[in-house]
Amino acid sequence: MSTSVLTQKAPTTERVRSESRQATSGFGGGGGAVGAGGSVSQIVSFRLADEEYGVDIMRAQEIIMISQITRVPEVPDFICGLINLRGHVIPIVDLRKRFGLEAREYDEHTRVIVVNVESKTIGIVVDAVTEVLRIHAEQIEPAPSSITGLDHEYIRGLVKLEGKLLILLNIEKILSREQQRELTQLQVNAN
Repeated sequence: MSTSVLTQKAPTTERVRSESRQATSGFGGGGGAVGAGGSVSQIVSFRLADEEYGVDIMRAQEIIMISQITRVPEVPDFICGLINLRGHVIPIVDLRKRFGLEAREYDEHTRVIVVNVESKTIGIVVDAVTEVLRIHAEQIEPAPSSITGLDHEYIRGLVKLEGKLLILLNIEKILSREQQRELTQLQVNAN
């Protein structure tokens, strides 16, 4: 089955919210199945290094440009710090660093996808947001067992697109429980 792609690239905050409201039930929350037979789900796709990744649009609250990040000492290197988003202090996680990829300077394409993880709001830094995709359940393959495991629980599956694969992330598993506790403590101390 072919992939339906919305016409605009690099979705804005308003488009993500609009698409979220229109999205079908898809693959919502944490673990579990990656979709139901024949269902269509929407994902926000983004680029890190030379690879395409995606997260369930229902987890994306908004997409913002990178702004001033307040650095915090003695946190893991993939935690960039904190930002003030309209009066709410949210921690920022650099996915390149979290995934052990080579760091690079932020540029005009760098974005922060504000997501909800375990009822907490965090921002994830990505190289660029590319598009919103409609994905059919049969396009999603489980990740090979050779790359999954405790350290790679965040890989939900692989989406077969025309001529390439997209790595579908389980945003709830991006951070370990301990890392989530650290972020929560960071937010509490900032407020």
